Amino acid sequence: MQDNIALVTGGMGGIGTVIAQQLADAGATVAVTYNKGGDHALADAWRAEQLDKGYDFSAFYADLTDFSAAQNLVDGVVDKYSRIDILVNNAGITADSSLAKMEPSQWHKVIDADLNSIFNVTRNVVKTMLAQKYGRIVNISSINGQKGQFGQTNYCAAKAGMHGFTKALAYEVARKGVTVNTISPGYVQTPMVDKIPSNILDEIIKQIPVGRLASPLEVARAVAFLAAEGAGYITGANLAINGGQHMF
Repeated sequence: MQDNIALVTGGMGGIGTVIAQQLADAGATVAVTYNKGGDHALADAWRAEQLDKGYDFSAFYADLTDFSAAQNLVDGVVDKYSRIDILVNNAGITADSSLAKMEPSQWHKVIDADLNSIFNVTRNVVKTMLAQKYGRIVNISSINGQKGQFGQTNYCAAKAGMHGFTKALAYEVARKGVTVNTISPGYVQTPMVDKIPSNILDEIIKQIPVGRLASPLEVARAVAFLAAEGAGYITGANLAINGGQHMF
């Protein structure tokens, strides 16, 4: 992975940050995207914190639900680094509600952020990878895209759609040296999960055979593995990292 250029969407989140760090530790130069509601000061603070830890990440603000914005993002990264070797589609949101109560805005917001953004970014990045005849694309899905989850028809539909997208694209680009894979984490110890009431979280952990949450590092290491040059014979696959909570 030495000298590779990596782009991690949603790279300032709990999992995204550790993914970016792992890719950098493996030798890649890493650019991350953020939205943060346009809070650039928050992004600057994140970059400063990472610099203190020895990570010099480039940060690009973008609304990935907009195709033109995603195109400008990719153009900006290519202008700066001349290429993109690794793409990690990690950005995503939730807007939970039972379907009977779900507003159309909740549905479209999640589908746009979690699925349409994958098209918007990958459609632009894959052209660069095909031209250079090399690339690694890793899409971060979810256990809930495989097993379903109450109150998450929008999120589960988006994450399940990601699997179909991954397999179809893997067929299209395999002979060009580009691999496309999906990782489906279960419950991971992130600030978002930390907000779950302890009594509910305890019940969730009881359903996980290994008896604990995943660490972001366990997900990030899997990303780094699939993003490596040596993983060139793995494509169209999904790697479940859920502690045995959903086996198939």
